[in-house]
Amino acid sequence: MTVSVSARPYDFTFDPAQVALVVIDMQRDFIEPGGFGDTLGNDVSRLKDIVPTVAALIGLFRKLGLPIVHTREAHRPDLSDCPPAKRLRGAPGLRIGDTGAMGRILVAGEPGNAILPELAPLPGEIAIDKPGKGMFWATGLHETLQGMGITQLVFAGVTTEVCVQTSMREANDRGYDCLLIEDATESYFATFKSAAIEMIVAQGGIVGWATPLAALAAALEVEHV
Repeated sequence: MTVSVSARPYDFTFDPAQVALVVIDMQRDFIEPGGFGDTLGNDVSRLKDIVPTVAALIGLFRKLGLPIVHTREAHRPDLSDCPPAKRLRGAPGLRIGDTGAMGRILVAGEPGNAILPELAPLPGEIAIDKPGKGMFWATGLHETLQGMGITQLVFAGVTTEVCVQTSMREANDRGYDCLLIEDATESYFATFKSAAIEMIVAQGGIVGWATPLAALAAALEVEHV
C-alpha cells in the first residue's frame, strides 16, 4: 500500500511500512528564553510558535504506530566532540559548553539540552545525540534505519536552513526520499526558512519535497479510514 501526498514540486508517494518521522533538535536551548538561541540574539518565539504543529505531527505518527526519531544537538561534557571550528565561531554571549540559564549549553544531560517536555520521546521511540548539524555524522542512525527497512523520511524541527536542511541533504545522499512539513519547521529568520525550502524543492526536488501538515494528515486519514 502506498500513500500519495500533495506536495511541492510534485506529489510525494510513500509506503507507510517504510517511512519514519524525524524531529530535529526541538530542544530547550534553541526554543526557550535564556537558551543558546536567545543568547545569540535571536527571536526564539518564532521557533516556539511551531510547537503545536510539531506535537500534532508526532501525534499523527503515534496514532498510526509509525516510527519516530528525535534528535538533540549534544556534546560530551569534555567537549572532545566539539571542534574549535564549531565552538569558536562569531561572538555569542555564551559558547557551547559554557554555563547558561539552563546549565551547560548543548552538553548532553544538561536541562537546556533536553527536548521540550510536550514533544519528549516516548519509550520505544528513537532518540539520538548528534555532535554535528546533520543527523548521520557519528550517530549510527543510518544503520539503525536500514535495519528497520526505512527508505523514506518525513522531517520537522529546527532550524530549517541549518540542522534540518543538513540532515535532509545527508539523507538524500544515503538514498532516502525526504518530505519536509513546512509548518512544522522554523528558522530565527523568515527569509532563511523560505530560501531553504525553495532550495530543497528546486530542480524537481533536488533534496526532497515539502508540504503542510494538513496535506499529510488528509492523505493518511484517507488510507486509514
